[in-house]
Amino acid sequence: MGRRSPVAVKRRPIEILTREECHRLLSAFPSRSPAGVRNRALVVVLWRAQLRVGEAIALGVRDLNTRAGSVTVRHGKGDRRRVVGLDPQAVAVVDKWLLERARLISAHRLTSARPAPLFCTFSEGHVGFPLKGTYVREMLARAAARAGIEKRVHPHGLRHTGADELVAEGKPLTVVRRQLGHSSLAVTERYVDHLGWRDVVDAMQHRVW
Repeated sequence: MGRRSPVAVKRRPIEILTREECHRLLSAFPSRSPAGVRNRALVVVLWRAQLRVGEAIALGVRDLNTRAGSVTVRHGKGDRRRVVGLDPQAVAVVDKWLLERARLISAHRLTSARPAPLFCTFSEGHVGFPLKGTYVREMLARAAARAGIEKRVHPHGLRHTGADELVAEGKPLTVVRRQLGHSSLAVTERYVDHLGWRDVVDAMQHRVW
């Protein structure tokens, strides 16, 4: 009797968030708690800089240039380095975390021998460690529930949401490719192909009968 072929695991479809849903998600984090300030900044980087979750949690403070509005990804997919942009409103959110982070690092007297990542932990006994991808995914799911968002909210969905906005704003595909860190324009074209639904809907709305 032959072996049964394994059943292919189907990926759940990416659900793009609206701008209003993104703001509701950010509002779900307590603005006065250190974790809330940190997680808001992390969501902004995933959404507005379109980073992969692994890229975001690997960032160091030195990788962020708030004056230039740039983020350096030192080891992206395929170990490729790239510099991406971050808009001023997003930078302002991240700046709040930088101030809070500096206070926490100082309070815990963390030594410079082990530089803490940009988005670090600060619980007792675990100060200055990088966040785990599983924590980020669970954190987003909890925040989405608090915000009353019924869509599946996860790191890659925020990346797609940011890419969708770039396409809707008419940004050149070459710019989108560099921002997303794709190896070729063909990869970006496949990536954003499903994001062109607005054009289809708009075209249908102008039909008459």
